[in-house]
Amino acid sequence: MSTLRDLVEEHTSLSSDDIDHLHRLAGDWQLLSDLSFADLLLWVPVNGHESFLCVAQVRPTTAPTAYQDDQVGRTVGGPEVAHLTIAYRQGRIWREGDPVWYGDTPARHEAIPVRLRDAEGEPGGVIGVVGRDTNLSTARTPSQLELNYLTTADDLAQMMADGTFPPISHRIETTSAPRVGDGLIRLDASGKVTYASPNAQSAFRRLGFASHLVGEDLAALAARLADDPLEGTDASARMLAALGGEAPSRKEIEARGATMLTRALPLMPAGVPIGALVLVRDVTEVRRRDRALVTKDATIREIHHRVKNNLQTVAALLRLQARRVETPSAKAALEESVRRVASIALVHETLSMSSDEAVEFDGIVDRVAAAAAEVGTTASSVAMRRKGTFGVLPAEMATSLVMVLNELLINAVEHGFPEIDGVGAVGEVVVSAHRQRKQLHVTVVDNGMGLPEEFDAERGGRLGLQIVRALVTGELSGTIELRARPEGGTEAVLDLPLTKR
Repeated sequence: MSTLRDLVEEHTSLSSDDIDHLHRLAGDWQLLSDLSFADLLLWVPVNGHESFLCVAQVRPTTAPTAYQDDQVGRTVGGPEVAHLTIAYRQGRIWREGDPVWYGDTPARHEAIPVRLRDAEGEPGGVIGVVGRDTNLSTARTPSQLELNYLTTADDLAQMMADGTFPPISHRIETTSAPRVGDGLIRLDASGKVTYASPNAQSAFRRLGFASHLVGEDLAALAARLADDPLEGTDASARMLAALGGEAPSRKEIEARGATMLTRALPLMPAGVPIGALVLVRDVTEVRRRDRALVTKDATIREIHHRVKNNLQTVAALLRLQARRVETPSAKAALEESVRRVASIALVHETLSMSSDEAVEFDGIVDRVAAAAAEVGTTASSVAMRRKGTFGVLPAEMATSLVMVLNELLINAVEHGFPEIDGVGAVGEVVVSAHRQRKQLHVTVVDNGMGLPEEFDAERGGRLGLQIVRALVTGELSGTIELRARPEGGTEAVLDLPLTKR
């Protein structure tokens, strides 16, 4: 299915600013749909304004839908779009006409023109029409709550026709927006509450206000209830800004251990400020879980930090012990252990600075490669290079893979470029990584002496290769192949699955 922008750009000549306004509308019109108890369909004229194309649709969460099927991409013309044509050409809300039937569903048609104001704030021409279609199959006498919903919806519809809803200053919010059903409060021009839904009343009761909201100055009440006076003043200022015609961003109020998210919208039908709409949502449990997750993440990072410190301490102790050992083989074994422990510590150091259990692996490979290059003799000169990117890897994979690469790189430097008769070797080791679908392909290539003729990768007795094989086939569930290169040197090829093991 094509997006709103794709459909509009393909079938109309609307400008980029016009399309952006339609996007803002589609991002904020769930509010109007819920208040209206109606489906909203966004239509743009096509074919010389003889027909209309539906480019967006939203269904109400407060009432049954009038359309079971998706209408986006549908083009209609003739008598079926007479109400859309009138709203588009005359620039006014169309509410006349008898109910129509969609299959077995009776529905009431309305058409609301969509305008965009220019840089000077003057209303421009009509750029589209919103069809407001109400399912009448469950029609009944509306309650006080429903009457207030409908009244507010009519005010927002008029603002849409005026070009003031949604506001140009509308920003994409990262916080989940309060919905109509979460709690609705309507303010008059002086900021006094004229209606508060039961859920809104309950949300304020959680903050410590037990009386009825009707008649209260909501801005002053918010400032009074907040635990933090500065936060309360900020919340109050946003409500007053909405009364003045602005569209402030969402704001949370904390009081008595409860948290309430608020959003204030100006009500200015026909350009006359008549009050504001305030949506509220009790997000106490959501924030409690957020704080628990933050605490958990901080604890995990602290654990990784301590593990890194402990591993570095173990490495330091092994290094001290290696200095006191005189037997060359024992000294070499201890130094190998130091390098292995240090490579694992690198992963935990990275995880201690990460917000999740995943690491950017390229930096770790570069540091392991730099350390491996120093293993060679002083007379040898081995350059390390990385091609491609490993990307982000899960922690359990990174810990095993860093040990594998550490062993392969050290083996390449030690055995591929030995010092012969006091003359050092010069060469290069290249680590390549390539991600394809759910596989990670890694190669470690050197241009050194190559593998000895009697070498058997499966039965090799060196501890390093035993560790590599065990980790690749066991922990990483992958495969490894060691082979000689025709042009000289050695190549280790790893194929590792990126899925959970």
